[in-house]
Amino acid sequence: MIEKKTGRQPTRPRRARGPVPTIALRRLPLASLRVFVAVGEHLSFTRAADTLGVTASAASLQIRALEEYLRTPLFRRDGRHVALTTEGAALLPKVRRGLEDLERALDGARVERGSGSLRLTTFSSFLAQWLLPRLSRFTAVHPRLNLEINSSNEAVDFVKSGMHAGIRIGVGDWPGLHIDKLFDDWLVPVCRPSLLKAMGPVKSAADLSRFHLLHSVWEPWTAWLLDEATLACVPGSSITLDDSFATMRAAESGDAIALMRWSVVAREVEDGRLAIASSRAVKHPRGYYFVCPPALLRVEQLELFRVWLLDEARKFQAAVPFLR
Repeated sequence: MIEKKTGRQPTRPRRARGPVPTIALRRLPLASLRVFVAVGEHLSFTRAADTLGVTASAASLQIRALEEYLRTPLFRRDGRHVALTTEGAALLPKVRRGLEDLERALDGARVERGSGSLRLTTFSSFLAQWLLPRLSRFTAVHPRLNLEINSSNEAVDFVKSGMHAGIRIGVGDWPGLHIDKLFDDWLVPVCRPSLLKAMGPVKSAADLSRFHLLHSVWEPWTAWLLDEATLACVPGSSITLDDSFATMRAAESGDAIALMRWSVVAREVEDGRLAIASSRAVKHPRGYYFVCPPALLRVEQLELFRVWLLDEARKFQAAVPFLR
């Protein structure tokens, strides 16, 4: 008996419905990678272990596990001498960048979720004299945003320090960072109002001979005179301090004239505690900048602070008396 063809194709068995199985992800040895970067930077298991808070033997075991994972040697060991292999030297900058990106991403996520403070670094004189007097205006508009401010005269590493942004003085040459120019600064002679009234204003370099001179190591009088030979011809005593804030306080309390950055003394001049002793102001060779890792610009809290800061900087620049 011949079976008739119906034209229908045989049906395939249906798959059972249920959750789609996920692809197993490779487990990256993140702990070993951190140890690898530390040993690669220090070329010492002992020093790397100290920075990580582990023992040298534990660091050695992590490196051995990573080498087995990669199936290639990363270091050459000769007694206490440690050197990167060709493979290790090629891998080190890539792993370092990857860990830095990961750390920034996680840190940014914490700030975005409100589980962490926005951490800012700047130097002490700028913090005390310019930023702090204005922060109440920021907190009034953004009362729920937490700020953690660190003062340091050194340019910090944002990944290693955990800082999100910074305000720096310089010429704007920090590779790899987002940079916003805030404002220029000016060098101006200042003193107590009573001293200015008694001695008269400084109209030329020769007038400086009537004063004791104060300046910080960062802003010497030669920057205002533009000629070291001229300063050598000015008789009288001078005091050099290593802190701009201390220089300003010395000018307020003593019988001396100080060369200061306008950003540091603007409030004291406005409040009458100091007076401008000369109509001549010299533009400072370095300006103020807001800097941060570019990836953190999308963090809402950081962007709110950046926009506010740029607005305050514009107002300050517009009020500089030497630019009118």
